[in-house]
Amino acid sequence: MERSGKDGAVREAKQERSHNCKILLLAAAVIILCGAAVLWMSVRRERRKEYEETLIVDVFDSLANYQGMQSGWFAKIVKDKFNMELNIIAPNVAGGGDTLYQTRAAAGNLGDLLICDGSNNNLQDLVTAGLVMDMSEYLEGRDIMQYEAALRNLNDPVSETAIYAVPSEISVHSCQQPSENTELTFGPYLRYDLYTAIGSPKMETLEDLLPVLKEMQETYPISESGNKTYGFSLFRDWDGNMMSAAKQPACFYGYEEYGFVLYKVDGSAYEDILAEDSIYQRILKFYFDANQMGLIDPDSMNQKYMDVYDKCAQGDVLFSHWPWLGKSAYNTVERRMAGKGFMLVPIDDMQILSNGCRPFGNTNTIIAIGSNAKDPERLADFIDWLYSPEGIYANGAQAVTGTAGPEGLTWEMTDNGPALTDFGIRALAGENVQVPEAWGGGTWASGCSCLNFNGVALIDESPEGYPYYYTLWDTYQALENTALEEAWRRDMQADTSLDYLMEHDQYLVCPGITYQAPAESSEIATLRSQCSSVIVEGSWNMIFAEDEEAFYDLQKKMKLAAYSLGYDQVLAQDMQNVQIQTQLRQEAIAAEQAAE
Repeated sequence: MERSGKDGAVREAKQERSHNCKILLLAAAVIILCGAAVLWMSVRRERRKEYEETLIVDVFDSLANYQGMQSGWFAKIVKDKFNMELNIIAPNVAGGGDTLYQTRAAAGNLGDLLICDGSNNNLQDLVTAGLVMDMSEYLEGRDIMQYEAALRNLNDPVSETAIYAVPSEISVHSCQQPSENTELTFGPYLRYDLYTAIGSPKMETLEDLLPVLKEMQETYPISESGNKTYGFSLFRDWDGNMMSAAKQPACFYGYEEYGFVLYKVDGSAYEDILAEDSIYQRILKFYFDANQMGLIDPDSMNQKYMDVYDKCAQGDVLFSHWPWLGKSAYNTVERRMAGKGFMLVPIDDMQILSNGCRPFGNTNTIIAIGSNAKDPERLADFIDWLYSPEGIYANGAQAVTGTAGPEGLTWEMTDNGPALTDFGIRALAGENVQVPEAWGGGTWASGCSCLNFNGVALIDESPEGYPYYYTLWDTYQALENTALEEAWRRDMQADTSLDYLMEHDQYLVCPGITYQAPAESSEIATLRSQCSSVIVEGSWNMIFAEDEEAFYDLQKKMKLAAYSLGYDQVLAQDMQNVQIQTQLRQEAIAAEQAAE
């Protein structure tokens, strides 16, 4: 019995050692497999960086204001990192707008990379039509998946497993926080040196702007480039449901667009744009009066955004609806040192629209890979890069309200935080500076990204803890001490435009919540297209009407034509959707407050 017991104990010990060995072998196998997987992923990612063949990428970009091959320093970055060249297809420039989209969609190929509207079931339409591909396998494990909640919010209504598109302007901040920097997106920006030269007249309402601009024009009739000056220079690129130029001043009063509705973002007003007492009709009359006074550039009906930008840069234009046009184009360091440039000039009754941050991103603008793309993995890598700090800095350097550009060229990290280089100070102030050949050559402005797309809100911070907006850096604030800024600060008793607006309660935040409305029927979509054509054309004609009688006659004809095409049906749907959107925004605010 004793011998038998010892033998049993030996057998049990051997079995235990055998079992332990199996566990160790299994663990070793798991470690080896994991190591192999990591190595494979590393090799796979390293292989991604090689990109042996140059890839020409057709980018269908509904926001771009340039059409053709991306050039200059941004093109070089993309070529060096991805061996890709970007061919921008821009409906804004090509003309036809929705027609170009429909034509390419009918052919089954919008492009290799798509930057387009994702709202109102448009993403579902893209998927149903087979125009975009599922990026899930290509984005798995990538840095962009830190924004998975935003990706799922956009894609779940289409598919709970697939990722067909990524929203823009994703933010970590509250939907009630302004997404802009020291300047809001909209506002009345005037040539401040000329405004002060005529005595800085007070403006109580929008209409008071006209005699001010007329006196400025009479004081400065010919620009430094030798051209006649105008108060306004408009363009048609962005016209959609309505004339875009007529919508912009409505933003000075807290209005935003939804289809054929202009609504106050606090939910206090919803206006049919064809109603005689609407702010849209008020602005058309405002422009008509401006044209009668000789304040509107006669080229307005036939020019594009970049034409207006060039005229602002030459000093031919006295007013800008946005800081990122007037200030970006005209306010060079030399001019600012001389006290010349565009600055915000308040109107007493204004309450400027501010776009709130979007925790789930802006689904009105999305980026996706076309279903016929040749190298979707490389395109997914490019998208991932656009949402990385390096990509955000490089791609977002488009205007005075953007990012600083590539580190090492326009900015560098110092003991005091990020700071613009001497080259960056001049380039970002709008000077016509030449980029070193090592960075791609050409001028700085001609090399900026043409995508007009920001993956992440620029108010957000880099991993080092600094906002992507360079104008919010402490080092930049120290540079804002030219004669122009000093005069404005002294007059306004404020450090920045946003400080002034906050102090005087003259801004209104649109909560950053995007409402995905139900899909429009084909009937409503057709009616909308027909009505918008009538409204846009009628609006332009009204502004350039011969006299007031002709203005009101054209207004009447435009309204009758639109209603005869079914305008009332589309308007009713827009009114319903925008009120639901307001309710959801209010609920989002309440949820945020409850979570605090």
